[in-house]
Amino acid sequence: MVDSVTVRREHCPQQKDVAMGFREPLDEFRDLHERARSATLGPPDLAKYHALRDELAQLLLSAHHVALLPRQRQRRVLRVARTLPVDIEFRHGTVRAMTLDLSSGGFGALFEGTPLVGEKAKITLSLPEGPPLQATARVVAVKQQVGIAGGSFQFTDLDETEIERLEVYVFDAILGQVASL
Repeated sequence: MVDSVTVRREHCPQQKDVAMGFREPLDEFRDLHERARSATLGPPDLAKYHALRDELAQLLLSAHHVALLPRQRQRRVLRVARTLPVDIEFRHGTVRAMTLDLSSGGFGALFEGTPLVGEKAKITLSLPEGPPLQATARVVAVKQQVGIAGGSFQFTDLDETEIERLEVYVFDAILGQVASL
């Protein structure tokens, strides 16, 4: 995400810098996000926060879509690259893994074993704040490598509170990435 673009207007006697960009909307979103995390938003501000969050997610997903290579599919849910410990309980046993990325819709991980696409697993995902997230996920893709597998999982039973918790975590990560802009 770009913070601002500065245009020098050489023909202008004042030689003003004209800042056009995202600083103010991003600062407003960051403030609303922090207040949402601390549960201090009233209904009007909470609605505004969700609208701005959805708008930012669509902007980032659109940017991702532009960068797709042939045969890559467009994502429907915003994700961030994060390594978090996750226990995945398959029918043949439990494996400890690390996530590669995370969204409110699912995650990617590296682990030992070869699950079947479509197989369901019980997930215990350790998030930095709060109790571990307990959920059921379906294996949607597996890429076998020597001694290890990469898999994509789709959550199947999250309630609204858990989805919100994951979305707040994703936007914490995004805001952390754009903090230097």
